[in-house]
Amino acid sequence: MSGRTLLGLLALVVLGLLAWELRWVLLVLFGAVVLAVALDVPVSWLRRFTKLNRPTALVVVVALLLVGGWKLGELLLPELLEQAHQLTLLVPVLIQRVSELLGGVAMLKSLEQQLMGFATWDKLQPLGAQVLGFAGGAANGTIQLLLMVLLALLLALDPRSHQRLVLATTPNHVRPLAAELLRDCREALGGWLAGMTISATAVFLFTWAGLAALKVPLALLSALACGLLTFVPTIGPTVATLLPLAVALLVSPALALQVLILRLVLQNGEAFLLTPILLSRTVNLLPTVALMAQLSLGALLGLPGVLLALPLVVVLQVLAQKVLVEQIMDRW
Repeated sequence: MSGRTLLGLLALVVLGLLAWELRWVLLVLFGAVVLAVALDVPVSWLRRFTKLNRPTALVVVVALLLVGGWKLGELLLPELLEQAHQLTLLVPVLIQRVSELLGGVAMLKSLEQQLMGFATWDKLQPLGAQVLGFAGGAANGTIQLLLMVLLALLLALDPRSHQRLVLATTPNHVRPLAAELLRDCREALGGWLAGMTISATAVFLFTWAGLAALKVPLALLSALACGLLTFVPTIGPTVATLLPLAVALLVSPALALQVLILRLVLQNGEAFLLTPILLSRTVNLLPTVALMAQLSLGALLGLPGVLLALPLVVVLQVLAQKVLVEQIMDRW
């Protein structure tokens, strides 16, 4: 092995260690890029039909999002809070019902004994330390989220300057390829975000309408969970089905069966009809790839890694196709 090769390997190791030490900074930066692309989609659409410049269009989009979110919160938040309170009251009843279906309330008694075991001072002291640690983590996460939003606004305000900055760090003979990669990654990420947002909104509305028609309690809360977990393919829709199914089970097994059929129809319609149509011109992720990415980044980075796993896979899939397949394997 030559000295030049050894020096290159050493530089890669150092860069890898540096990236691991700065993983939270890189995570915030990538999250800001995802948010910037999400903002750039409506900004580009608005500029296409109007003569607004980019800063004005960005202000209009952000203002519309804030006003729309405020009005939507006024409309749905009181009902959501009421249903969340009802859910906390129904949890003990649900545990008892499930225990009875499993053949007795031994599970419930065991759970009650475990909860009573924590009601001592010796047990509460470590619990208090954990609560303080959780509060500190929540504050840190809030600061990171605010920084992510600020970076996203700055990126969306002038994306071309940041693109030129990235291209300036590449050798001259690969800059056309790098520019094409940036353009393709932006189109794939923007198309994926738009498609998944439309898909999640459709799942939320249809689930809410179906549960309301079946007169299932907590229909709005259950539909919101189903819509949000649409962004987590494979396991998300299955986990989301547990909430309306459990609530329906408190009413009757027949209603629970109807809810299960409704969720199966909606889940398969979203997975095999709506999502492929919306993502036909962008990157459509394989369920196995998406699941392994979420498990891997979740194990490394926790919940933020799970949330940003799929956008990262979208970008990596484009890079693999353009660089690994077309530039290396096809020529080989």
